[in-house]
This record gives sequence, structure tokens and C-alpha cells, in this order.
Amino acid sequence: MDEDRLPGTASAGLSIRECRDMIKKSLQLPKVKFLRENLEKSGCKVEDNFIKAINCHNQMAGGYAPRRGIFVCSNEMTCQDDVNQVILHELIHAYDECRAANLDWADCAHHACAEIRANHLSGDCHFKRELLRGNLKIGGQESECIKRRVMKSVTSNPYCSATAAREGMEAVWNVCYNDTQPFDRAL
Repeated sequence: MDEDRLPGTASAGLSIRECRDMIKKSLQLPKVKFLRENLEKSGCKVEDNFIKAINCHNQMAGGYAPRRGIFVCSNEMTCQDDVNQVILHELIHAYDECRAANLDWADCAHHACAEIRANHLSGDCHFKRELLRGNLKIGGQESECIKRRVMKSVTSNPYCSATAAREGMEAVWNVCYNDTQPFDRAL
């Protein structure tokens, strides 16, 4: 079992229709509205079809494709909270892509920075989520979670070896972890 999946997420998940309905509910969340507004303020139009529900075949929750939008893997979702979390995480990627004219996803440090920010700012590594994953630790839990999730994502990048991923993450950690834009602080 993937250590970053919440219990119960290995099922067939939601239908595309159910996921679309949950995406519509997510769009009403204050944090999601805030991120969409900030994307618009940064010059990036967010069309109604920017976030799509699809079936995925590689056990991922969702993703962001530059200039194409966000996809939520309906077959990997089990509840509204899953959908909300994916949308928050991926909207942070979209925001980073929008505000950084030179974001290069093939650059391991750039990719690591985007993942540090998305995992930190979306709440992917809050204590409760980690507890549900079975990762129990009193101190340093959030940073360990972020680093684990960054490494998982960046090492899946065909341009990044494990060594390049780790070096990229370590090189940008402080700057990217402390960059909370467009929020005043981490969620």
C-alpha cells in the first residue's frame, strides 16, 4: 500500500459524474475561491473547464498540466475531502506556473519547489492527514511528510534521478517552504 494514500482509497473510487459534482462543491470553498481569484489577478484565466474529472490508470490522485488545467482522478477519490485536497494542491501548482515566467518542470529544483509549496500550503501534511496514513510522529512530522511527498513526485519526473531530486529539494527548501504566496501563512 502506498504510504501517501489514505486508508480506503484503494477502492474503485468515484464515477466521473460523482467526481464532477464534488468538484463543483470544491469550487465553493473559500480557499479554492481565493486561489482562483489570485490566479486571475496574476493574469491567468481560469475557465469553467479548467478542472476536470477523469479516470486514471496509474494510482495518482490528480495533477496539473501547464496551459491545460487540473485533472482529478475520479477512480482514486472516495470522498469530498479527497477531491478538495487534490484541487487545493493542484491550484497551488497552477498559481506557481502563472506567477513564475520561467518555471521549468524538467528542472529538479523547480519541480521540488513547486511540490514543497503545494504540499505545505494545501495542508497535505497536516497532522490529521498523516495520522490517517499511519504516520505517527510528534515532532517534525510536517516537514518529514513534505520531504517524503516531494521525493515521490520529483523522482517520478523522467528528468530527475533520486540524487538530483534530493539535491534540488535541499537547495530550495528554506526559500520555498517559507514562500506562502498568495496566502499570508500556510493553511
